[in-house]
Amino acid sequence: MTASVQRYKAVFTLSLLLVALSMAGCSSTPLQPYSTDVTPLMLAPAIQSEDQDDRGRFREIFCTVLEARKTTLPDPLGCDEALTRIGAEPAGNGAAVNLGPAQRRLRLVFVPGLGWDCFADWLGQFESTYNHLRSLGYEMTILNIDGLSSSQHNAGLIRDAILSLPEAREPDILAVGYSKGMVDLLNAITEYPEIQSRIVAVASLAGAVGGSPLAYQATADQLELMQYFPGAACESSGDEALIDLYPDTRKKWLSRHPLPQQIPFYSLITFPQPERISWILKNSYNKLAQVDPRNDSQLIFYDQFIPGSKLVAYLNADHLAIALPIDEKHRLISTLFVNENTFPRDALYESLMRYIEEETGSEQTRKTP
Repeated sequence: MTASVQRYKAVFTLSLLLVALSMAGCSSTPLQPYSTDVTPLMLAPAIQSEDQDDRGRFREIFCTVLEARKTTLPDPLGCDEALTRIGAEPAGNGAAVNLGPAQRRLRLVFVPGLGWDCFADWLGQFESTYNHLRSLGYEMTILNIDGLSSSQHNAGLIRDAILSLPEAREPDILAVGYSKGMVDLLNAITEYPEIQSRIVAVASLAGAVGGSPLAYQATADQLELMQYFPGAACESSGDEALIDLYPDTRKKWLSRHPLPQQIPFYSLITFPQPERISWILKNSYNKLAQVDPRNDSQLIFYDQFIPGSKLVAYLNADHLAIALPIDEKHRLISTLFVNENTFPRDALYESLMRYIEEETGSEQTRKTP
């Protein structure tokens, strides 16, 4: 392939990626300045007590893992660079962090977001994260959903996928919803109670729990463009996926669907410094900043929080960097357009598994009288 053809393909790919993932309109200037002056009350009524803010302990775990893996995992960052300090962060408990083999064989079940299957072939299958977690004794599964379909449709696919996984003697699935995947996952958990006994915990990773104001301005025609992405394996279902992301839709759904109390829920929120937003996402960041500048280019920080969950972390990453390894797979595109994609994702997922292991109890802890 000649250099000119390679450049054309890169430009074509980026053009589709821009339309598909940023849902950006014309660039707009934020109406208010960015600020990290945030208190838990800004998540109210979703967060109701200090016990729900566990950022201190997660910071201890994440910092320990980052330091231990800085020479062996991709995208090394300092802990203070990877996490955004917001308001008064509580202290951790100071307990030692296990860096050895897993003390509980957990399986991370990742539910991807809008249009994921359109880009999955281009992105690859998270080999680095998968291999790293397996080396520690954890498992990882990325669910195949219809990225341009409704949450109701995808809930059935999630249900079938979870029931098809090898069943452990006890709940072993940490279900992680990314972006719209979190909407699909919540739908599945409430619509199909038969999967609840398989799930040890649920975590929102930049999850669109409360939707996004950007969805109101996106169109079904924009979603259909994703089908023409090189290697895409997706089909459009009109505007159903967008309607699921309307803030009004999400508020009504949450008010009518109480979450199961026997499953603990956790929220990891992307709250990047403005300079950590990739060039390709600047337009959508600025557009959303007219509502609130504390956004990751797709979601405002408080719309990522699961009501009643524990607040685990504010992550200094934009909406793409937290989950899409573009910097690992496509260096040219990352350098030119998705230029803030570097984030220690493998260390983050390990830290989350270590944290959930502590929260739910290791095998040794549960066997102790």
